[in-house]
Amino acid sequence: MISRRIIRTKVLQVLYAYYSTEDKSINNTEKELFFCIHKAYDLYHYLFYLVIEIADYAESRIEIKKNKHQPTYEDLNPNTKFISNQVIEQLRTNKQLNTYLDQKKLHWKDNPELIKELYLLMTDSESYNGYMNDKTRSYLDDRKFIEKLFNKVILVSEDLYNVLEEKSIYWNDDVEFVISMITKTLKRFHELSDNDQKLMPLYKDEEDRQFTKDLFRKAILNHDELRELIREHSKNWDVERIAFMDILIMQLAITEFLYFPTIPTKVSLNEYIELSKFYSTEKSRNFINGILDKTLKDLKRTEKVTKAGRGLIGEE
Repeated sequence: MISRRIIRTKVLQVLYAYYSTEDKSINNTEKELFFCIHKAYDLYHYLFYLVIEIADYAESRIEIKKNKHQPTYEDLNPNTKFISNQVIEQLRTNKQLNTYLDQKKLHWKDNPELIKELYLLMTDSESYNGYMNDKTRSYLDDRKFIEKLFNKVILVSEDLYNVLEEKSIYWNDDVEFVISMITKTLKRFHELSDNDQKLMPLYKDEEDRQFTKDLFRKAILNHDELRELIREHSKNWDVERIAFMDILIMQLAITEFLYFPTIPTKVSLNEYIELSKFYSTEKSRNFINGILDKTLKDLKRTEKVTKAGRGLIGEE
């Protein structure tokens, strides 16, 4: 589930924390790194559970209307298309989801107002009304609506962000990415999916987990060499006046140039330039791009960059 771009982002964030605190413990900061990555995985399951809670609330509203003193025809003959959505039913019985929620004790029972607000946002949306008013019914329609519920309602809810901020300092920055992973997961569901349907693993493979650890440790353990390279290739700049985050972005990029032989330099360069779009100013992005380009050319000229493996075309 966790992409390499997210891994790089998390490493950048904890690297900033590492250098900003007096307690320079590599082991403790590494534990923090893996903890915040696991919190994103918690959120992945937690948000899946949220649509079940919204469906339960919708069903309770139907029952209340049925039991009114003088129910209308619509009250007694409600449209149950949403509460019987086939994907929600699959999530409701999914073994992996339920086991994870039980183990982590994740629930929404302390947030009834959030569930109500999301329900109201949903019922007021065009996608909901279009879905409910469509007399045809297919599994694909059900799945597409749940995808829209995540991307057009849950993703844009300010109330959700407020609640998540109270629950974990890590979650607000992860919502957009996690929902993109939920959308990818839903596309793997099909009409015959049973309760053993797999959700995404935390890491694509063990190699990605090792990459997380190695990137963090190599950036710190080779601090002096990396900072010297940055200083050397920014001679016309006062290094002390360069934004600290910009230095860390360059430090990580050069770490990949030097110590990750299977990652093409073009990939590393593009990834950290992309990262700078979120953590630097436009002026800083151009600066980072220029310094990294100069550094990479010099490292190749002095044969300090060694790349081997598949997908490394153009690494002359």
